[in-house]
Amino acid sequence: MEDLFDKQNFNNKPLAERMRATSLDEFIGQEHIVSKNSLLSRAIKSNMLGSCIFYGPPGTGKTTLANIISKTTNYPCVKLNAVSSGVADAKKVMDEARNHFRLYGKPTYLLLDECHRWNKAQSDSVLSAIEEGFIIFIGSTTENPFVNMTRAIVSRCRIFEFKPLKSEQIKKALKNAISSEKGFGNLKINITEDALDHYAWASSGDLRTAYNALELAVRTTPINKKGEIDIDKTVAEQSIQKKSLSIDETIFYDMLSAFCKSLRGSDAEAGLYWSMRLIEAGCDPLVITRRMIAHASEDIGMADSNALLIAICAHIAVKNIGLPECKLSIAHAVIYLCEAPKSNSVLNAMEAATTDAQRVKDDAVPNHLKNHPTLDKQMSYKYPHDFGGYVKQQYMPDSLKNRTYYVPSKNGREKGLIRKKVK
Repeated sequence: MEDLFDKQNFNNKPLAERMRATSLDEFIGQEHIVSKNSLLSRAIKSNMLGSCIFYGPPGTGKTTLANIISKTTNYPCVKLNAVSSGVADAKKVMDEARNHFRLYGKPTYLLLDECHRWNKAQSDSVLSAIEEGFIIFIGSTTENPFVNMTRAIVSRCRIFEFKPLKSEQIKKALKNAISSEKGFGNLKINITEDALDHYAWASSGDLRTAYNALELAVRTTPINKKGEIDIDKTVAEQSIQKKSLSIDETIFYDMLSAFCKSLRGSDAEAGLYWSMRLIEAGCDPLVITRRMIAHASEDIGMADSNALLIAICAHIAVKNIGLPECKLSIAHAVIYLCEAPKSNSVLNAMEAATTDAQRVKDDAVPNHLKNHPTLDKQMSYKYPHDFGGYVKQQYMPDSLKNRTYYVPSKNGREKGLIRKKVK
């Protein structure tokens, strides 16, 4: 039974924690994986969910959905955080889960936050438990599991990718927090639509960030003579510490488009102007550098591969240095990309290879490239370094052995490039 202290402790929790959904009906966003008739939704309701990994940006509901699963199942559930748990903690959970499975025939859910932080030894300690069925592993992470987790764990789990929440979803959640008893329902709060729009924009799809900003605004804004708390765009900007764009959404994307086309069009002056205009309007400079990284391969590519390095360096500078100093690195990269020779050969090659990868079914690996020796010496793999670094042999499947994807342009470092024929 909840007592006065429980209620007081709940009210002292951060707003994001108090407003955390406790059922699928309350869950916000991720319709692509938790819609009414989705595989994941049906599996949760029927208590048939196997091991899985939730990954995506912060504040998108990964831990919340894992908690919902633990509350809807009739199986025991253990929660760990990969940052603070070690091999001993994992083995203890395994031993208890094994004993419970032997006694009652029920598996144990292991909910692991920040699961990418587990090393190989920790991951290996749960492999047999997952295979034997007495552990159902549910990991949540902000990192791509295919890159940052051991392959053995990933291969035994279904992967669900979470997306940033949409602006309307953020606004709906904030309105609910203002009216709900779990949030600020006991206060009289007047919030403008402009303020809600700013929270939705500045949080970049992270609901936790939006909740934290709203809570800061409510806690620090003086109550007016009517006993009400007024939150306008100025208060919203201060509480989330990100100024509002001085341009509307349509103009923002138009300016971003103009910036991208200026890079492609080799106009350094225009590239500099639009990038600085966007930053001065409140645009996150990481948006600028992400576009430059894409354009370095899309529009410059092999004509000057250093463009990609310069763009990535600017991106790192924004992350590590921040405004205003990082503007120098951005300007440096903008000028370099604009002045660099242009080639879309990388884009064309990627699209052609992607088309074949999606359509071609007869793509058996040639025998001499397989991960095992062959008895046919004439068809055995030729180690290029035994032939001075290059030797002709077939690397493509038989159905694609005459296909050409990469065609060098006549610009920059691609000019005069003679490709070795390996077919």
